[in-house]
Amino acid sequence: QVQLVESGGGLVQAGGSLRLSCAASKLLFTIDVMAWYRQAPGNQRELVATITSAGGTTYSDSVKGRFTISRDTAKKTVYLQMSSLKPEDTAVYYCNARGGLYLGLREVWGQGTLVTVSS
Repeated sequence: QVQLVESGGGLVQAGGSLRLSCAASKLLFTIDVMAWYRQAPGNQRELVATITSAGGTTYSDSVKGRFTISRDTAKKTVYLQMSSLKPEDTAVYYCNARGGLYLGLREVWGQGTLVTVSS
């Protein structure tokens, strides 16, 4: 089974930066897609960014140019570097893994980490 542990959330002022980490229990090349989602109070969970086992990345329009998803395969960790943060970025951020050797058609979620951006 794949387990994910997020860290790095906190309180930051608008315009600031924060880096989230997601440590996986399995080698990243065994997971088809790693992703970051977020859920603000009263809103549905939304996709923020993805990175594939081949290293390809995608971003939602709302974060493109401000957020960067990356990985360290040796540390089995995926990062989300967030810059130029806005109050509307406030949410619980979740790491997600889907597909690959151990998951097949399934997906798993981390416990979430809260990011609060003050104006």
